[in-house]
Amino acid sequence: MRRIRLPGFLLAVPAWLWLLAFFVAPVLVVFWYSFGYKPGLFGTHANDVLSFDRYAEVLTPTFFDTFWNTLWIGVSGTVLCFVIGAPVAYWMALKAPAHRRGLLLALVLVPFWTNFLVRTIGWMVLLSPEGWISTAMQAIGFDPLDVLYTRPAVLFGVVYNYLPLMILPLFVAFDRVELPVREASQDLGAGKWRTFARITFPLARPGIVVGALLVYIPLMGDYITATVLGGAKGNMVGQLVASQFQTAQNWALGSAMAVMLILVILLSVVVLAGALWLIALPFRMRNRITLEEFAS
Repeated sequence: MRRIRLPGFLLAVPAWLWLLAFFVAPVLVVFWYSFGYKPGLFGTHANDVLSFDRYAEVLTPTFFDTFWNTLWIGVSGTVLCFVIGAPVAYWMALKAPAHRRGLLLALVLVPFWTNFLVRTIGWMVLLSPEGWISTAMQAIGFDPLDVLYTRPAVLFGVVYNYLPLMILPLFVAFDRVELPVREASQDLGAGKWRTFARITFPLARPGIVVGALLVYIPLMGDYITATVLGGAKGNMVGQLVASQFQTAQNWALGSAMAVMLILVILLSVVVLAGALWLIALPFRMRNRITLEEFAS
């Protein structure tokens, strides 16, 4: 009996259909709505007349300041997640006992067992002037805690909420750097810091990129943390988009804001990738020269 051999790409068809149905199609709908307008007081959108007027409204100074604030929080939050998460992931993957790593990974995932909104509200209670942290500070002679509804409070909240998304890919990346590879580097005369800089860190670079994207992209669109912990001072684009769809019922303007947010995220990712490529270029040239000298 002759077997029928199907093309291998058919295995990816369900994933592509899912992506088209739940990502590409909604984005195209939002893009289409962004060229429309709000038809009257009780209407949400209309596209019988197409224009770029909604984008002109988005590019006003007020919205530009909000976009800048969102970009600042997104970049700062991603950097802080890396600075905090990289040592933790490195210790979990390479220093902690192997039989303890499952427990450590479970502890990292504990925040995800609680609803995103609930744990953010929990930090609102802790950071409030009437919270136990502020009460303890006043008991030892300090002023009441006054960080709630500020940009630092939003930054603290996003780092707390998205830190596991940085630790997990970094843990996988560091865990793949096998011990014999690091021992071979040290046997050839490299110290611990040089082994980390020349062997461990470059091999873990894909995990760093994945972790940065997993944190940065959803963080830029986050509006729950900004609403709960930031108030008016921690305003982010996600809040504006949500308010246009839910409160103002101006789907055209909200769609234009969403499209601009997508473009800002894509542009910033491209700029960051180019900057990292330029930073790593001298090291690649140095390695190439070293290999050429060794071969000669």
